[in-house]
Amino acid sequence: MDVRRRPVKRHLQRSLKQQDSGEFLNHHDQAKASDVLPLPLYLTNGLFFTMFFSVMYFLLQRWREKIRTSTPLHVVTFSEMAALVSLLASFIYLLGFFGFDFVKSILRPSPASWIIEDENMEEDKPVKPCGQALIPHIMPTNPTSETEVERKKPPPTFEYDSEENEEIIKQVVAGSIPSYALESKLGDCKRAAVVRREALERITGKSLVGMPLEGFDYESILGQCCEMPVGYVQIPVGIAGPLLLNGAEFSVPMATTEGCLVASTNRGCKAIYVSGGATCMLLRDGMTRAPVVRFGSAKRAAELKLFLEDPENFDTLAVVFNKSSRFGKLQSIKCAIAGKNLYIRFCCITGDAMGMNMVSKGVQNVLDYLQTDYPDMDVMGISGNYCSDKKPAAVNWIEGRGKSVVCEAVINEEVVKKVLKTNVASLVELNMVKNLTGSAMAGALGGFNAHASNIVSAIYIATGQDPAQNVESSHCITMMEAINDGKDLHVSVTMPSIEVGTVGGGTQLASQAACLNLLGVKGASKEEPGSNARVLATIVAGSVLAGELSLMSAIAAGQLVKSHMKYNRSTRDMTKLAT
Repeated sequence: MDVRRRPVKRHLQRSLKQQDSGEFLNHHDQAKASDVLPLPLYLTNGLFFTMFFSVMYFLLQRWREKIRTSTPLHVVTFSEMAALVSLLASFIYLLGFFGFDFVKSILRPSPASWIIEDENMEEDKPVKPCGQALIPHIMPTNPTSETEVERKKPPPTFEYDSEENEEIIKQVVAGSIPSYALESKLGDCKRAAVVRREALERITGKSLVGMPLEGFDYESILGQCCEMPVGYVQIPVGIAGPLLLNGAEFSVPMATTEGCLVASTNRGCKAIYVSGGATCMLLRDGMTRAPVVRFGSAKRAAELKLFLEDPENFDTLAVVFNKSSRFGKLQSIKCAIAGKNLYIRFCCITGDAMGMNMVSKGVQNVLDYLQTDYPDMDVMGISGNYCSDKKPAAVNWIEGRGKSVVCEAVINEEVVKKVLKTNVASLVELNMVKNLTGSAMAGALGGFNAHASNIVSAIYIATGQDPAQNVESSHCITMMEAINDGKDLHVSVTMPSIEVGTVGGGTQLASQAACLNLLGVKGASKEEPGSNARVLATIVAGSVLAGELSLMSAIAAGQLVKSHMKYNRSTRDMTKLAT
């Protein structure tokens, strides 16, 4: 027998119509009985209000009495237990009645689910909600009902109104709407990219066909990664490895368009793996920022230099510096003077963040503090290029910036011959005349290596680092030495300024976060703040070691041109593709 709860259904339909038309009376005007007690609704509410505050007052008094008499708080009498139950019940009623959305979303299902259809039911059993929100969630007995089907339907795809878009595009082309204001005006980042792209094509007369627009989360870059987007560039990601480093294996993601790079690094990883792995040590960890300040005389600049470098003042300055972050901790201050100008190089640890913003905030704190005792100090810039960021600089090569790392491995003679296709003596001699002597002849600054920047750039792009910091992060000196009577090869790379982070910036984008997750260093370390970023720096150095080893072997064996012609040249007829 199919018994349907038609009275409930009619009541729900009538209630929904009233709700949609805004015809509900306010709580003070409703005269019907409540769903909890056979009293008018305002009396029920008043009763629960009175019960809540009365019971609360009673419990507070009992708590105070127990403290005075040194009675354990967990020992409760029957009256206290009843009071606790009453307090909880009144709290739930009031919370539900006065309409907190998150409570309603949990405790109040869709109206359709209130209608019960059951062949075994012989009489109506009305649903009794508490107040207006606490309605038990009774699921339909038929799992394939229309209600379930509706729940499983995917959200509708939003299609932009072409006519409305066309009007906005015309305004952008005419200059009445700035391109940079589209996100705030439209409230839809993807739509803003669509409009901006079309306007750009009309303004320039150039097509962007080939640059993808779909399949990217434009909300994720708003205000943090890229402004005024019109699409995104696809860069393939290859995997080199496993890289056996400090006893752990890593599959290294490399985003690059240079053929042979991933294959070469992968060969280096193999040589390291079969030789027992590489060892990597972190020497220093500290991001730097160096503001430049000016005084009326060189004497005043020198006085501040002496004050900042006095060890007795460091603790006070550290307290001022550290107050803007719980991860940024000042480590050192080093100054350089040029006439009336003073360059102050602050160095601090930054947890798992690369840390430029963190150290800049700390520097600003110190500058504000110094202004009191040095009112004649003129801050010329928060960065005076003595940091030095995104530029080759001897100060980074000597003092380090970010993570300073050294990585080494011993490659067996047999591996050199079978995997690298060369011999130990040739590698040692080539490293001397190329990486050391040749770089010195060229006046290189931190460039005593074969191609460290290749590997650094590829990993940086894949893992969401700042690609421009490849400049100083690629500072590297590669050393090779024959050991064990000339049979085996000791190879090492020393990199004093690897600047990486696992939080912030591009690391939070989906693809880059996936690459960090592959390496096991995604996000901030909960056990030891900063450890994920330090591990990532060692992975970069270990990968550079593999790349150096493989490329140098290819050059020593005369295979460089041959391998690049094999892996870095397309065999397709591009003239046919152009037509």
